[in-house]
Amino acid sequence: MDKVAGHKSAFAFLYPQIAAGHHMMLPVGNGHELYVEESGNPEGIPVIVLHGGPGGGCSPYMRRYFDPALFRIILFDQRGCGRSRPFASVDSNSTWDLVADIERIREALNVDNWAVFGGSWGATLALAYAQSHPERVRYLALRGVFLGQKSEVDWFYQGGAGAFWPEQWSQFVNAIPEDERDDLVAAYNRRLFSGNREEETKFGIIWARWENALASMSSQGHAGDPSADYARAFARLENHYFVNGCFFETDGQLLKNADRLAKIPGTIVQGRYDMICPPRSAYDLNKAWSVSRLHFVKDAGHALSEPGITKALVDTMDFVAMRFR
Repeated sequence: MDKVAGHKSAFAFLYPQIAAGHHMMLPVGNGHELYVEESGNPEGIPVIVLHGGPGGGCSPYMRRYFDPALFRIILFDQRGCGRSRPFASVDSNSTWDLVADIERIREALNVDNWAVFGGSWGATLALAYAQSHPERVRYLALRGVFLGQKSEVDWFYQGGAGAFWPEQWSQFVNAIPEDERDDLVAAYNRRLFSGNREEETKFGIIWARWENALASMSSQGHAGDPSADYARAFARLENHYFVNGCFFETDGQLLKNADRLAKIPGTIVQGRYDMICPPRSAYDLNKAWSVSRLHFVKDAGHALSEPGITKALVDTMDFVAMRFR
C-alpha cells in the first residue's frame, strides 16, 4: 500500500495538473451517458479499469495500482451505476452494450490499444471485451475471476458460500418465502423490480449486505449496510445480469472462446480463500489461456483492498510498465 501511495504522491507533487486528471460525460446511445475520467501521464501506457458488480461503480482508490508517471489511467462507471446516467437503469444494459461502450471510450480518447485491468465482474467484462476485440488489448490484468457461469452464480446464491457463513446466509434466505427458495436469484428479481421503491430498496440492502459480508478474508460477517440508493442500484443491476446469464450465448462461453486470447499476455491474481469467486474459475481460465500467469495469493479473499491482493496487482502493473515502456 505504501508503495502505491508513494508513486502517486511523488508524481502529484511534480505534475499536479496531470495527476489530478479530468472527466467527461460520454453519450453512448439509448439515453445512457457514461462518467469517464483520466489521470496520470497523458503520454503514458493507456490502461482502462473495469469495476466490479455489475453495478459497483469506480472509485479514486482504483487508481492506486498504477504508477501515474508511467500510466494513462482511464476509469469509468458502467451503465446505470456510479455517476453514469440514468442511475439504476437496466434498459439497454447488457454485457455487449458494455463491450461496445469500452470501444466508444477508446475511440473518444484516441487510444489505439491498451492494457485492460478488471476484477470480479470487471474480469468477466475484460475477457468479453478482449475476446471481441483482441487487436485492441496489449495486456490483461485480472483479479478474483468470475466467468459468468451458472455454477458460479449457484455457488454464491444457492447455498455453496452459505455453508461457510450460515448466520449471514440465513438472513439472505429467510427474507424469501420457502416456496420460492429453489431459485433465489429469480425470487429477488421479483422484489428488486416490483415497482415499489421501498420494497426494492429493502431487498437491495439485503442483497448487497450478503455480498459485502464475504468480501474480505478478515471479515467477521458484519460489513455494515451500504446506502439505500447504492444498494438498490447495485442489487438491481447485478440481479439483472445474473437472471439473464450475463447475456452469454452459452454457459461457459468465456472458457470456450479462450483461444481468442492466444496472442494477449496476462496475469490472474486470485485470493486463495475467495468466497465470492472461488479459485476454480481462475485455475480453469489459466489452463485454457496459454499465455497467462496465475498468482494465487495466500491469506486473501476477494477484496481488492486486501494487502496481498494489492501487492500482487501493483507488482503486475509494474511488470506491465517495464514490458511496454
